[in-house]
Amino acid sequence: MDRTPISRALLSVSDKTDLIPFARSLTNLGIELISTGGTARALAEAGLEVTPVQDITGFPEMLDGRVKTLHPLVHGALLGRPDIEEHVDSMSEHGIVPIQLVCINLYPFEQTIRREGVSQDEAIEQIDIGGPAMIRSSAKNHEFVSIVTSPQQYDEVIDDIRRNDGTSSTQMRRKLASDAFTRTATYDIAISDWMSRKGDDPFPPVLQVTALRSRILRYGENPHQRSALYVTPGDGAVQLASAHVRSGKPLSFNNLNDAAGAVALVNDLAIVSPDRSAATVVKHTNACGASVADDPKAAFLAAWEGDPRAGFGGIVAMSDPVDAELARTISDGSRFLEVIIAPNFDDEAVGILAERWKNARLLEVPGMGSIQPQAATLRSIPGGLLVQEQDSIIADPNKWMHAAGPPADDALIEDARLMWIVCKHLSSNAIAVGGDGRLVGAGMGQVDRVGACALAIERAGDELGKLSRKVAASDAFFPFADGPELLAEAGIRCIIQPGGSKRDDETIQLCNDRDITLLMTGIRHFRH
Repeated sequence: MDRTPISRALLSVSDKTDLIPFARSLTNLGIELISTGGTARALAEAGLEVTPVQDITGFPEMLDGRVKTLHPLVHGALLGRPDIEEHVDSMSEHGIVPIQLVCINLYPFEQTIRREGVSQDEAIEQIDIGGPAMIRSSAKNHEFVSIVTSPQQYDEVIDDIRRNDGTSSTQMRRKLASDAFTRTATYDIAISDWMSRKGDDPFPPVLQVTALRSRILRYGENPHQRSALYVTPGDGAVQLASAHVRSGKPLSFNNLNDAAGAVALVNDLAIVSPDRSAATVVKHTNACGASVADDPKAAFLAAWEGDPRAGFGGIVAMSDPVDAELARTISDGSRFLEVIIAPNFDDEAVGILAERWKNARLLEVPGMGSIQPQAATLRSIPGGLLVQEQDSIIADPNKWMHAAGPPADDALIEDARLMWIVCKHLSSNAIAVGGDGRLVGAGMGQVDRVGACALAIERAGDELGKLSRKVAASDAFFPFADGPELLAEAGIRCIIQPGGSKRDDETIQLCNDRDITLLMTGIRHFRH
């Protein structure tokens, strides 16, 4: 049928946002309301005429509300087809009256399991049974039934009914049914995932990934590739996919991918230096500048000076909010930025940055400096997915081994930690060179470690000579001493690396001979 008349509606919602205006609109359209439990009470208290579901079924709600709508007089009213004579006869024989609209939103299971200290019993009680059953019955019979699963749908549903003289359109019912099956699927996956995480195995036999489309992006890695952003439910404090865009044109795939690299790096820096300001400049997911300083202005300037040429057209991420003074510093001179990320921007800062770069995206990402949950990361390959835990290890100097050269003082340790964190977030093979609280050169994405050393030194240029402390970090061990030899010749006075090579003794000997401090972390940070 193209249009289905609506005479009866069943409403049973956990989230009562905008329920009363929606129900009142249905009543004004001459639609009878049927409801359950707390929803029925809310409707009655608002002065709306409502029929309790137990008056339909002849059975009271029982078992602490676990059984309310699981009854043939409810599901028959949802599943019966008025165009099939046998259905019409059966419904008439058993006193089943059709219901043409159902409004259900489910028990808040996802919200419940995110609460700190929630018990298993509390979580289980929020597993909805009757709700998903009614949603699936209604969605299956969407040729005759409209199934509403979110307050965000209320206005368009009412508009559709009004526009079609008290009936629902086929297009609307199909859209609602599609949304309904998506909702029950994500709900069941959340329950399954929660139950699977009760064990010790971080990789369940069946990987279930839930993501809701947030927006269509401008384009993918290249203009001829289409792309979209999907949001995954999560517990982590830093949620880039849900960032609030304060200004600028729509985001592209590359914008978000680069922003992810910037946020991850600044978040790690903020964790290890919670009382200081961190900043990074990123291009193609790799840092071309990074700094930790006593104030955000100094952090930004030091990060930008790491490689101003590479930073042009890049992404800046800050661990501190951006106020008007910092906005003026960022927008000064001939810099050009695509994206600026911070926990928040005050209104004056937004105005300053938007005037300087009309199209620059200003992303508010709260929670910088939070320790992330042990979530899995996914990467697609032809025919499958690769899954691994996040590389969430934070640099801890107390676990490092002093392997050669002079002992490191506190200032040198801080620079070594900064370079080690930056190196963790560069594409392998990676070498980070810097000191005095900032990165000055990075060699990343190289197929050999000597090439990475040479590139880092080249990109550092004259800035390396200006540093009082000169540190190099390597994301993996040096298989030979040729890489450290290049770094030593460039003036590096401290090298930090995992260690573990069969030829570590050659690197140790070189550092002792050249009076270079050598620190070994025992941890590798490949990033491919």
